[in-house]
Amino acid sequence: MAKILCVLYDDPVTGYPKTYARDGLPQLERYPDGQTLPTPSAIDFTPGELLGSVSGELGLRTYLEGLGHELIVTSDKDGDDSVFDQHLPDAEIVISQPFFPAYLTAERIAKAPNLKLAVTAGIGSDHVDLDAAIDAGVTVAEVTFCNSISVAEHVVMMILSQVRNYLPSHQQVLDGGWNIADCVERSYDLEGMQVGTVAAGRIGLAVMRRLAPFDVGLHYYDKYRLPSEVEAELNLTHHESVQEMLPHLDVVTINAPLHPETRGLFDDELLSTMKRGAYLINTARALIVDRDAVVRALESGQLAGYAGDVWYPQPAPKDHPWRTMPYHGMTPHISGSSLSAQTRYAAGTREILESYFEGSPIRDEYLIVDGGELAGTGARSYTATAKS
Repeated sequence: MAKILCVLYDDPVTGYPKTYARDGLPQLERYPDGQTLPTPSAIDFTPGELLGSVSGELGLRTYLEGLGHELIVTSDKDGDDSVFDQHLPDAEIVISQPFFPAYLTAERIAKAPNLKLAVTAGIGSDHVDLDAAIDAGVTVAEVTFCNSISVAEHVVMMILSQVRNYLPSHQQVLDGGWNIADCVERSYDLEGMQVGTVAAGRIGLAVMRRLAPFDVGLHYYDKYRLPSEVEAELNLTHHESVQEMLPHLDVVTINAPLHPETRGLFDDELLSTMKRGAYLINTARALIVDRDAVVRALESGQLAGYAGDVWYPQPAPKDHPWRTMPYHGMTPHISGSSLSAQTRYAAGTREILESYFEGSPIRDEYLIVDGGELAGTGARSYTATAKS
């Protein structure tokens, strides 16, 4: 019998939903690159349910207990006395979401001698110390592409919200006001602006495809250049470095994984090279930017706005300066956790578990670490320093 330790975020304050705003979800079979959606043998939930909170349990309890395994689900993940830390020494599998991560540090992995598999219900496994996982022989897997389009849609929403000054205008309505000048004094058209993405993988490319109809100039930096036919289709301008690209842009969206090359990339020096009044959108990882440098850039007017949904740590403390800095459009880490995305990443988590328990290979595109080294998507997205 295996112990599966699953960390999920708390239920709604009003309790787990009894009904939902919509009945069902659109049917999808493939992602834009042709990859099939998760294909577990079965699911024990209704698509469109709230699966990422504690009571949702990712729809896994019936399946796992039917195999004789023990499932522990908790939102208590921080501190030495947390429920997570109490059960970690006996856990064979840990499941966590990037939106509410159970940080699997090297210290925690060292305290988990039975740990064999760490699953990210979503995409982005940087909350796992990959070097430590490699050394310990822990397999790390995530549900690649399950919420990439969800995040891309969130990016487009945030760009428009920032450029059009939507949030302060909506606040006017909530406050009973009608001062149009206050609403439009920071409102512009996106049309004609130069927009660039740092990284043009699944999310970055999806953002550019969705922005192309807005008649903007599209730019990108990625260490892997896109095919020439894609560049021609979207009229993309490729840049050899982030540093070379930024001075040309009115809007910058960060869609890169967190690794040593991107950690702290957007510091005071780099932000100073951007156009005065540019907008920065970050739904990738908070540590790609210097927290306090962003605050300074907003206060000085170097940045006209900053929006994103990634923080460090997560959940963010109540005194985190991004909660109160000017001209921001921050949300909790929700971009990839829509009910649509939850259906996909819950099904993908079960697919990974089925492969694990059946002793069959986990899909290559799901793998981050396997066999003591970076593997699959991990080999293309992350950098490791440990030696197996």
